[in-house]
Amino acid sequence: MQLPAGDVSVALEELTRLFRRLAPLSGLSLTAAATLSSLDRRGPARLTELAVQEGVSQPAMTQLITRLQDAGLAGRLPDPDDGRVVRVHITDAGRAQLAHRRAVRTERLATLLDRLTAPEQEKLTAALPAITALTRLAAEPGRAEPERSTT
Repeated sequence: MQLPAGDVSVALEELTRLFRRLAPLSGLSLTAAATLSSLDRRGPARLTELAVQEGVSQPAMTQLITRLQDAGLAGRLPDPDDGRVVRVHITDAGRAQLAHRRAVRTERLATLLDRLTAPEQEKLTAALPAITALTRLAAEPGRAEPERSTT
């Protein structure tokens, strides 16, 4: 069976909008929150790695990390293997900010999930492994990814 990529794309766009609406207003952009989340899950990283992961330019990531650092949510340390290289890490305050965002989003999502019918909840639960596999595939190094449009 061929999956309707257009239908999946539209559904994922709507899911992204939902995800944004569920997050509390915290002053963090989606890119900032995603960067902190990446640092939390994967550990310290170079600015260039973070820029590639988040699909932004290195100057844009440098500015973002400076704002996160000024807010006390991230920090920079010399790379233990190469003192010329700086690695960015999440701080305890950054972890607390992420935990708060996740808790609020989870609570808001639970309210919506409760309003789904039992069959809808079952279908959503059944789709979770496929959604996880899709995100894992998209995160693989060397994946074929078209250039991002600036429009």
